[in-house]
Amino acid sequence: MLEEAHRLAGQGRQVVLAVVEDHGRAATAALTEGLERVPLRRSEHGGLPLDEPDVAAVIARAPDVAVVDELAHSNAPGSRHAKRWADVEDLLHAGIDVLSTVNVQHIASLNDVVERITGVPQRETVPDDVLRRADRIELVDLAPDALRDRLAAGQVYPAARVDAALSNWFRLGNLTALRELALLWLADEVESALKRYRSEQGIGAAWESRERIVVALTGGPEGETLLRRGARVAARTGAGELLAVHVLAEDGLAPPDPAALAVQRTLVQDLGGTFHQVVGDDIPAALIAFARGVDATQLVLGVSRRGRLAALLTGAGTSARVIRASGDIDVHIVTHGAAAGRRTALPARRGALSTRRRLAGFALAVVGGPALTLLLTAVRDGDSLTAEALGYQLLVVLVALVGGAWPAAFAAVLSGLTIDLLFVQPVLQLSIARPSHLAALVLYVANGLLVSLVVGLAARRTRAARRSAAEAEVLAAVAGGVLQGVDAVDALLDRTLEAFRVRAVRVEDDEGVLEERGDADADGPVTAVPVQPGTRLIVVGRVLDASDRRVLQVVAAQLAAALPRRVLAERARALEPLAEVDRVRSALLAAVGHDLRRPLAVATAAVTSLRSSADRLSPSDRTELLQEAEGSLDRLAGLITDLLDVSRVQAGALAVHLESVDVEELLPGALDHAGAGPDEVRLHVPDDVPPVQADPVLLERVLANLLSNAVRHSPADRPVELTLSRFGERVEVRVIDHGPGVEPDRQARMFQPFQHTTDTADSGGVGLGLALSLGFAEGMGASLTPEDTPGGGLTMVVGLPVDATVREGADA
Repeated sequence: MLEEAHRLAGQGRQVVLAVVEDHGRAATAALTEGLERVPLRRSEHGGLPLDEPDVAAVIARAPDVAVVDELAHSNAPGSRHAKRWADVEDLLHAGIDVLSTVNVQHIASLNDVVERITGVPQRETVPDDVLRRADRIELVDLAPDALRDRLAAGQVYPAARVDAALSNWFRLGNLTALRELALLWLADEVESALKRYRSEQGIGAAWESRERIVVALTGGPEGETLLRRGARVAARTGAGELLAVHVLAEDGLAPPDPAALAVQRTLVQDLGGTFHQVVGDDIPAALIAFARGVDATQLVLGVSRRGRLAALLTGAGTSARVIRASGDIDVHIVTHGAAAGRRTALPARRGALSTRRRLAGFALAVVGGPALTLLLTAVRDGDSLTAEALGYQLLVVLVALVGGAWPAAFAAVLSGLTIDLLFVQPVLQLSIARPSHLAALVLYVANGLLVSLVVGLAARRTRAARRSAAEAEVLAAVAGGVLQGVDAVDALLDRTLEAFRVRAVRVEDDEGVLEERGDADADGPVTAVPVQPGTRLIVVGRVLDASDRRVLQVVAAQLAAALPRRVLAERARALEPLAEVDRVRSALLAAVGHDLRRPLAVATAAVTSLRSSADRLSPSDRTELLQEAEGSLDRLAGLITDLLDVSRVQAGALAVHLESVDVEELLPGALDHAGAGPDEVRLHVPDDVPPVQADPVLLERVLANLLSNAVRHSPADRPVELTLSRFGERVEVRVIDHGPGVEPDRQARMFQPFQHTTDTADSGGVGLGLALSLGFAEGMGASLTPEDTPGGGLTMVVGLPVDATVREGADA
């Protein structure tokens, strides 16, 4: 902003500084030199002086350009406008151009997203339309690592605030997410400008400046498959945008399955897309219109669920019509389990042709025969029977293709009688004058039957192939479910319920049901297959044929392998607490045998020396022995206290008394218990840190433990730092040492009891300090997390909730 101000001033334009917030940064302050300043307006609020830009003075000065920093800033109470962006509106209305700045977290439309990312609500925001009215928006983009380097070097905040800032707002994940938000917001602004240009220039063709994938949803079961495919296409294109659209009929009727559509709407949002509904009776036209309206580059449609005959009778489907009308929009046709001819369940074993096809064949014979007769009667010329015979032969073949043998035989006999009655002299009499006519009629019927037999054989083999493919798919899924392994029994039962289309599936033994899927109260035919001695797999709902039982036996074999593995896994989980107890017991025995015995031995030796040699000891020697005994007994009492406390933490019997606590008041006691001198710990306590909700006794012990560890492992010339800062609705206490630090793979283990994994491999003691600190913190509803200290070392962060009364007062 200031560099642009200097550039404009160099071009001869009058530039004034209405307000610039340099926050004590020398580099920023240096850029203000050489530019005219308009004096700020001084006001007071709550006894504090506040400086705000003097808008009236700037308007009276009437420069070409005014520099107004921090567009989202809130003005002092009593000002003409509550927000600084409203002051900028006044300057613009006065004909003064304005240069300003705004952080991405202060954009109103991104407010909720920023809060979810950072955990900090932003109360100072700028409406998006204010920003979009700007003549030019320039994104000042800096890589997150580079920004963190500037922060660590002290170029952004004072040294006392650097560690807290790096670990809170300026975390790498936060900065990366905010950077992406800024880029996407600016990309939308560029897109809006592009749309305005295309509208002004009358350009209707899609410009593929950004991939937009539109997924057409019908409310059917294939929706999830289409959405995931569309999301993958959008991901492969980089910054692709996913849009889902459902076309509603103009009569306002609900979709075929509102519940499925609601689930798909949720899935769209989970995949990062948007859901839309449009109204129109012509579905292909509505889809194309929507796609062109959003500048879509690709359309994703599902394969039609209609069968071939339905498509033949009703004409081209939605997919074909969309493809013809799509123009320069790419169309993806995605197959799915709900497509015509595809089933996730095993096809039932029936005859070669279904009853529906046979009925369709008879209907074609009954309707097609009279229709063909009327046509042949109208166009007949002469006594030749060739055209009539071929016509009826074609009808018989068509009937055979549709309905098989019996409808074909019926059509052959019916058409033969029709030819003899209507086209062979004498008309309307059943008579065969020559033997050749009888042979022709027999051959005619035989041809129809042969064609029908071929059709039946092909249908039977097609059904068998489809059945085999479905069985192979089920077996592959069953094997895959077992190999994937989280809970193979659940996967096997779910797949069996789906594949065999039964009402219930269960595994039971002599004592009862082990696992069940489907309707527990289902009745009907029952099929049982042995899994292992005493265990059975039972399906309820329909009778299974031999082929189904063969597949079910494969499932049972897989269950025979999966059930013992589940039992072993449950036993292993049951033994985990025992193993942990055994480990703790072994560590406790080691601690009793070493760490407890050492101070006891020292105290015993000192007391024994006093008793046996009291007369020969000088007063100074007696005092030294007494002090040694007292110190050893104190250490012994502390160790026993820690052991009892850690047992209470592990048993969940820790007594916690929460109240409003001022952390600053606990620091002297924590420093004293930690044995830390004034030169060993440097405190950074701001004035605006609110009280927290905590147990003062437990919190003081936590801080004492952390300070003791930090002092023990920091070099003498680098004192430990303790800082307090507020971050959203939490107060963070940071204990920072500059020692060797802890490797990331060891940081989780150092909170376990009887561990010596702190800043060094051997810190002395029983190794309960951090375990107790974590237990105390969690018992108070606080958190304790380790972080790497910039430049080397370990930082322990205690996160404490702000006292509820303070939060309620802020909300009020």
